[in-house]
Amino acid sequence: MRLGRYDNPATCVSFAALDPAVRREPIALQAADGGISSAMLYTTGRHRTALCFMHPQADMSRHYATPALVAAGYAVFCQNSRWLNNDALCVHETLLLDVAAGMRALRERGFERIVLIGNSGGGSLYCFYIAQSSTAPPARLRETPAGDVLDLNAVDLPAVDGFVMFAAHLGEGRILMQMIDPSVVDESDPLSCDPSLDPFNPDNGYRQPPASSRYAPDFVARYRLAQRERVARLDAIARRHVMARGEARRVAAAAEFVAQPWAEQARTLRAAVVHPHMVVFRTEADLRAFDLTIDPSTRDAGSLFSYRPDLTNYMEFGFARVTTPRAWLSTWSGVSSNAAVELNAPRVTIPSLVMSYTGDNAIFPGDAQGAYDALGSSDKRIANAPGDHYGFGIGTQQRAGAPIALAAIVDCLRERFPA
Repeated sequence: MRLGRYDNPATCVSFAALDPAVRREPIALQAADGGISSAMLYTTGRHRTALCFMHPQADMSRHYATPALVAAGYAVFCQNSRWLNNDALCVHETLLLDVAAGMRALRERGFERIVLIGNSGGGSLYCFYIAQSSTAPPARLRETPAGDVLDLNAVDLPAVDGFVMFAAHLGEGRILMQMIDPSVVDESDPLSCDPSLDPFNPDNGYRQPPASSRYAPDFVARYRLAQRERVARLDAIARRHVMARGEARRVAAAAEFVAQPWAEQARTLRAAVVHPHMVVFRTEADLRAFDLTIDPSTRDAGSLFSYRPDLTNYMEFGFARVTTPRAWLSTWSGVSSNAAVELNAPRVTIPSLVMSYTGDNAIFPGDAQGAYDALGSSDKRIANAPGDHYGFGIGTQQRAGAPIALAAIVDCLRERFPA
């Protein structure tokens, strides 16, 4: 397992070295819909530029970049979403309201410049926010992919001044489209498998890490098509749930509803609010993580989580393992989600930087280049630093790559946003 070194005290970034003049201000945030999120602001009170971190569900309050960025002369705003550590309900359109609440809090505190640093899943979230905030009403989104009304034209989405994609993928739906195991033939059976599509079948080219697998081009093509087809099937399941609930609501709103027997009324009302959870098995099967010749980099073989992906693919954790139909369609569907970088980046025209790690097992060189190419800004850069997804040296306990990446980010920021 790769897990372990990331929560090892010996490898965690120390916040004890922060300048004593740096205040840590906890902030409670209320979004336009009443949703509650929180943030930690690190500042001396003299800073004029705030650098922001946020993720759909991960805890950003002590992001490892914070000490270096504060030392470079910037305030750092680490925000946690309303769905901290549990994205089963995560609707990305709603998350934009949380981001907006954070931006208002910073403007109210007098910050003149705001730069969003989207790390991992935060990159596509912030890209989505910038695209919507820079779109003048009434051209913003009015509903979620599930059809729920959420009119962003009626919401204040404060503008920001800069954008950094930092070891960030192209969207939670897009990354899952690459990671989902298409050999599943029965969504109710985690062991169901089409051996001709099994990424861990040696006959298809799999080799146990540290050896690199080698998949034939025709298998890769069939696999990618089957991944999209599985996502589409899951979309159909989600939409059936959403439609059933909507139909129950229409029945409950009809004039003749009050004349129905109590039992029928009760069943209809319950059906109008029920929201079954979807269990999505086996989502750790990105061929790029196993075959080092696909989108080559300095990474080692194995998934983001494990050197035994043939086993962890079947375990209880993983992306999108438990989700509601609305969250699936908005967040995890590579077909339906609006939070995709290629959809939103063309509307990002502020100064932008794409920073990636060369040994990342989840975000690959093609992802970084794709994000850079899609950005609409005329002032954009792309750079990389050695390290895995978290800035550790490949196969080591040392976070050697992160300081290099952060130094490059600071250099880029100082040219545009003086500390």
